[in-house]
Amino acid sequence: MSFCNNNQDRCPGNINGNPMNGLCEKVCVQTTKIFDACMMQASTDATVTVTDLTPASPTDPLTYVSGKSTTNVGTIDTLTVTPIQDKPGLSRVTTTVNIPIQINYTDANGTAGTGTGTVSVPLDVIMCVPTGSVITPTIAATVNLSSTIGTYVGNNAFTITCCITVILKVQADVNILIPSYGYCRIPPCTEFSQDVCQGVFDLPIFPT
Repeated sequence: MSFCNNNQDRCPGNINGNPMNGLCEKVCVQTTKIFDACMMQASTDATVTVTDLTPASPTDPLTYVSGKSTTNVGTIDTLTVTPIQDKPGLSRVTTTVNIPIQINYTDANGTAGTGTGTVSVPLDVIMCVPTGSVITPTIAATVNLSSTIGTYVGNNAFTITCCITVILKVQADVNILIPSYGYCRIPPCTEFSQDVCQGVFDLPIFPT
């Protein structure tokens, strides 16, 4: 069993019936609150110089195969948050989001290899950034990059065409009060089985 196939009231899942049934306390939870978020998706060209080549010292020229982000967490660089005077609560957020990527290639001998690099995405957007509190919200980025088109330009550098998604978030760690049904009931695990008779023994004896 697991949360996914356990329909007991004390397990996460869809609510059946009156949602007030079973509420038993107000709980203070420390979590990350998202005050604002926006998403940018674009197809763009970028020049990437790769390092950490594996295997080392490939034979030029290299042939581009593909590229993809190595993490969903982007690095925020050169951040500026400027309140907009005639729009209370809103700010101009300018930043560069750096996306770590891995590029796959083959060298002149046909040997497959990989290298790592970074694609930088400039952003200039309007977001709601709360001010005037002890805990200051921060700007974070969730990223994704995929590329299947690229050209080797020499000196371990590639020009690639990539599809980029950046979700920019204004967030802060807060203590928030939420209604609770109490602690979750953790069901026992269901062992995985590849019994050759599985499904056969479940057939009805007589046709229906």
